[in-house]
Amino acid sequence: MDVVAGIDIGGTKTKIGLVDRQGNSIVQSFFRTKEYPDLEQYLDTVIATVLELKKQVSSEVNLLGIGIGAPNASSRNGTIENATNLIWKGSVPLLKKLQERIDLPMKVMNDASVAALGEMLFGNAKGMKDFIVVTLGTGFGGGIVANGQLIDGYDGFAGELGHIDLTLGDGRLTGQGVRGGLEAYVSATGLKRTIFYMMSKYMDDSRFRNIAFNDLHGEEITRAAEEGDPIAIKAFEYTGKILGFALANFTAFTQPEAFFLMGGLANSGKWIFEPAKKYMEENLLDVYKTKVKVLPSGMADKNAAIAGAAALIWLDYDE
Repeated sequence: MDVVAGIDIGGTKTKIGLVDRQGNSIVQSFFRTKEYPDLEQYLDTVIATVLELKKQVSSEVNLLGIGIGAPNASSRNGTIENATNLIWKGSVPLLKKLQERIDLPMKVMNDASVAALGEMLFGNAKGMKDFIVVTLGTGFGGGIVANGQLIDGYDGFAGELGHIDLTLGDGRLTGQGVRGGLEAYVSATGLKRTIFYMMSKYMDDSRFRNIAFNDLHGEEITRAAEEGDPIAIKAFEYTGKILGFALANFTAFTQPEAFFLMGGLANSGKWIFEPAKKYMEENLLDVYKTKVKVLPSGMADKNAAIAGAAALIWLDYDE
């Protein structure tokens, strides 16, 4: 059986799986990234995990290569550059050091761009030539496909849509220090911040008035909205309005057929999708109206991050 190792490097966890041609992760594992402040030990653990997963498969597997998704990854240089949520700082020569440990084809790319490739190969974007994947987790990422090609950028950092300032410098700070940047509003973290903003603005009773910020989780906000909590409903409307306005703006530069929303905030379902669609449509130029879809990811039944990373290698076999 032919497989590709997909590796998702996150600030909290590193997830690794062996992915088949259909995007299914047949075996997978994870370990905590922060437990390996020493890069060399971390990379030893990555390769050891890949080899251990091979042993777990009952049939003989042929490992075709390793695809890696990581924050601030440069596909051109094979490095991770100044990632704020990773423990290794500066420029990390990821591919060079991994290739010293195992002789296989390898590619690394920004995690949101990897998500777009996974959606194109294994998800709901099959057959589409123009679309944008928006990842709504701790931050806001963008993977842009135009004319059937991923927009990777000069050295691999295209699609940092979460750090576009929508407030002319008069708003919340993003993780990269951009004031008014999109991810400070439209992300799982941004939604939490909006809950507290709404409680300061309105006097409605809400369960959140007795919850500290660090004890608040996105799933609770969705559940509260379902149960009619007015602060939760106002927070989703506010968040969806900003997202819809941003999607209308993004439409102008590549005219995508669809936006795909994935990640923790997208799991809120209608509470984020409905206002996003409404406000996008209201703000689109007339020439784009009714032409752009806002859709969920088709990777829900797969480990999207691992399958997306594996798509970096599988795409070479798809051509």
